[in-house]
Formats: sequence, structure tokens, C-alpha cells
Amino acid sequence: MNYTKLSLVAALAVSSAFAGGDIAPLEPAVAAPAVKTQACNTQTTVDGKAQAYYYSAEGAENLFDKTNSQLGTAVTLNVAHKLTSNITANFTALGYTNLGDEEAGYMEGKETGAYFNVANLTATFGDTTLVLGRQLIDSPMFGSFDWLLAPSAYEAYTIVNSSVSNLTLVGTYVTKFRPVNAGDTFVDLTDINDGNNFALGAVYGVDALSTSVWYYNIDAGDYTQVYVDAGYNFGAAKVAVQYATTDYATGLDSDAMGAKVEFSAANVDFMAAVSNITDRAAGYVSRDGLYTSSWNLFASDIAVSDDDTLSWKVSASTELAGVSLETSYAGYGDDGSELDVIAGYDFTKCTSVNAIFTSTTANEADADTYNALELIATYKF
Repeated sequence: MNYTKLSLVAALAVSSAFAGGDIAPLEPAVAAPAVKTQACNTQTTVDGKAQAYYYSAEGAENLFDKTNSQLGTAVTLNVAHKLTSNITANFTALGYTNLGDEEAGYMEGKETGAYFNVANLTATFGDTTLVLGRQLIDSPMFGSFDWLLAPSAYEAYTIVNSSVSNLTLVGTYVTKFRPVNAGDTFVDLTDINDGNNFALGAVYGVDALSTSVWYYNIDAGDYTQVYVDAGYNFGAAKVAVQYATTDYATGLDSDAMGAKVEFSAANVDFMAAVSNITDRAAGYVSRDGLYTSSWNLFASDIAVSDDDTLSWKVSASTELAGVSLETSYAGYGDDGSELDVIAGYDFTKCTSVNAIFTSTTANEADADTYNALELIATYKF
């Protein structure tokens, strides 16, 4: 489970930030014609990545057995074209193929395929930005979850305003949703229950203080939710708290609260967090933002009906000989747990490899431990 941590405005208007540097027009191989022409690609930027993703998890067989191991490859192309000084068209296309055994299943649901994960118009007028169309979204309990070959995506209408100093206001109305690992399948959310799925948020930050308040109306999940968080950087340590209350139309609501502290010592970054969820799982879309969530387990999902469920997590990260290292351990309820060990190395600015080992036990009595290994090779262009 890998979150893409983007700033709020950049994430909600994420497509406008996808592309890299401008592409210079090609120099002519022969003398230029007498009639002057204007290059047509000076307002277009292109970048992307090629990626190989290997995933093996213990099942009936051990790790690395072909029946429970997948290998997917993909090329992602991001294009942004500036139509006017205020309006940009953004596209992200993904083409993929699976090289692993069919018995283990295919990433994205079939052996080969292609789709547009992003296709929108981003318009900025003064302090207001509109993102209309297929896009990525980032908020604490409703967002794009980056896993396997491409993050989850939405068809939505989003508005971001920053007219007030240090305050960002966000509203997004979503009509379709493509879950991770679902290929080109976009689920029509307007056909589920009353069909209204939206988020409203206010994010405030000044000096060492950061806060946010969100309201979610998720008819597809039959709930509404209020989420608040606040953090303060004391210099020696950062402290944050969060609270989410979910009102389910079917009854038995949920309250989730958490706190975390982060600090550094001897070139190692440490984090410790605790969360408590009352009565049932907290509502979320695609991924949750609770402090104790791990690579595989979302803290929201481990709640026990009609009871309080406590979870906690500790982590340490550093860099050693050019290798970034992070390890974490989390306890979920009475029985669940997860150990994560993550390593990454950049051969160049464009080429990197990552390895993730996870050992997960569900929050159930006598549950088996589930080990998995993920290897990711990425070339950015």
C-alpha cells in the first residue's frame, strides 16, 4: 500500500502538475522555408515512466511460487497542453502487459490493456482553480490510492480557492470511480443510492500550525462524515491529532480518533501513533488517512462491531549508503498486526528500485500470518 503524498492543491489539481519541462521544437535539417511558421508544441509538456512490478504473497504455496506471484509491466505517459494562459488540457495514458502466470491472476484484471487514468481541463482564474474531468483526488478520508501500476482515479468536478491568506477551500463532486487494479473499469457512482458523492474541505496553515476540516457526503457508501485534524511543529517534535465521525444511514455509527508524534535523532526519523475506533469501521473512499494505517491494513477496517478497537504504530526511517530504509510495526485490536520493511535505491535521477516486505495478521482470533514481497523497478522520462 503506497500513498502518493502530494500537497492538497497540487493533488486536487494534480493533472496540471504531471508534465515535466517544455519540449523544444526540433531544429530544421535544411534551410527554413521563406514562409515563417510557428512551432505548435511549445505549450505542450510530456513526461512519464516505465515500470515493472513483481508481487508474490503466501497462499497455498510459498513465496515465489508461480501460482501466487504476479509480474506486471506498464508505461505511463503524462501530457499537458496549455490551451490558453488560463486553461490546460491534461492526460495520463497507461498501457500495460502481464508477464506472469495466468493461474496467479493478472494485474489490472487482464493480460494486456490500456486506458486514460487522467483526462481533464484545468482552468485557473485568479485565486480559483477548476479541474473538470478525470483526475486524482487527495484528502484525508477520500482520495487516490497509489498501488500496483496506477493510482485510483475519479471523474469529478473540483474547485480550489485560496483567496484568503493561508486558507485553501476545496469542493469536489464525483460521478465515477476507478478502483486500483481494476483496469479501465470506471464505476458509475450516480447509480448507487441517491447518487451524490462530494467532499468539502478547508485547510489552514500558518507558521508551525496546520489544520483541516472536511465534510464528506458519500451516497455510494451510505454515509456522511466530518473529519478534523490539527498539527503543530514544536521544532524538536511534531505532534498531530485527528477525529472522524461517520454517520451511516443503516445505523451503528463510527467515531475514530488518533494522535501521533514525530521526531528525529541520530539521522533517524521516528514516528509513534495511536488510534481508537468505536463501534464500526470509519467510512473512507479508496484509502483512509488514519495515522496507524500500514502498507496492507487500513486502521479503519479493523474495527469490531459494537466495541472499541485500539490500534498503534511505530516506525523508523533513515538513509544508509544511498539506500532509503523504513521499518514499521503496527498492532490492530486484540489479534491483528503488520510488520513492514521498505527499501529504495536511486541508481540515477531517473532510475530506481524499491523492495517491500510485509508480514500481516488479520484482526481475527487464530488468523494466519500473511507474508508478501513486492519489487518495483522504475525508469522516469
